[in-house]
Amino acid sequence: MLALDRKGVFRFAALQSDCGRALLQRSGRAPDDISSIVLVEQQGSYIKSDAILRIAGGLHMPLPLVAAVLGVLPRPVKDGFYDAVADNRYNFFGRTSACRLSDPRFEERFIS
Repeated sequence: MLALDRKGVFRFAALQSDCGRALLQRSGRAPDDISSIVLVEQQGSYIKSDAILRIAGGLHMPLPLVAAVLGVLPRPVKDGFYDAVADNRYNFFGRTSACRLSDPRFEERFIS
């Protein structure tokens, strides 16, 4: 997502960090719940497929169109797909030895 967010709209915080734990609590989640992606916006927070689709909607085309089409599916279907991809993410996307946290191009995008 870092590379796809060309405008730098989204910021990241590790859920285990003080900031991440505070954002989890603000979102009504337990501060130690790191089970899913959480998108926190001014008007609310979103998890799992809702978070992914809102993020996709904020990126460049065709991702907003894909998000709009998939957004009409029932939440259990979307979250089931999210869980399947999350459980197998290394099979789908591979592993990398590099950490984006140490990439100077994205340094300002991570909240510490």
